[in-house]
Amino acid sequence: MRAFAGAAPAILTAILIACAITPATAEGERAGDFDYYVMALSWSPNWCALEGDARGTPECRKGSNRAFTLHGLWPQNEQGWPSYCRTGERDPSRRESEAMADIMGASGLAWYQWKKHGRCAGLPASRYYETMRQAFASITIPPVFAAIDQRYTLPASVVEDAFLEANPGLQTDQITITCDDGLIQEVRLCLTKDLQPRRCGPDVIRDCRLKDAILEPPR
Repeated sequence: MRAFAGAAPAILTAILIACAITPATAEGERAGDFDYYVMALSWSPNWCALEGDARGTPECRKGSNRAFTLHGLWPQNEQGWPSYCRTGERDPSRRESEAMADIMGASGLAWYQWKKHGRCAGLPASRYYETMRQAFASITIPPVFAAIDQRYTLPASVVEDAFLEANPGLQTDQITITCDDGLIQEVRLCLTKDLQPRRCGPDVIRDCRLKDAILEPPR
């Protein structure tokens, strides 16, 4: 017992230091208080394999022919991110959410993104949805992905390189590729509040290093 008591100050100091450098991800922050956006683009066929098929999501049906879809536009801080923020803005109508399905795959995803992330943007729901569209339109998706008709195994860096080539103003520290279970999962791009590319924070840049990541073909 005496040995533990003697070590307590050192342990407490270590805990306090760890807490100080760990990004805060508490919920219920004030709307509009964030530094930049992260736009996440999901490779739809891989998302279907990972999650969508089990949910019976419409975008995963044969013939849907979806490639990259908008997962979300997330308010982000230099360290950490807000979620489920307090806002006086009304929630979007069902019709407004359904109108987002063309770029997001499903109205349910649009609603969820508003609930978790959109409320943190400090914008009315209609304006947040419009901002999502503007962000999606601001990035050129490399045409090569629309031509994929079979499964490919490739380095994840190839996907990043394709986006950099298709978007000449984009820099390597403004984009990151994520993987899940050996599959290319998402392309994430960091944007200012004016939707211009900017450097990603250290907790966003987590490039997938796989040399044999899988890219399933659109259905």
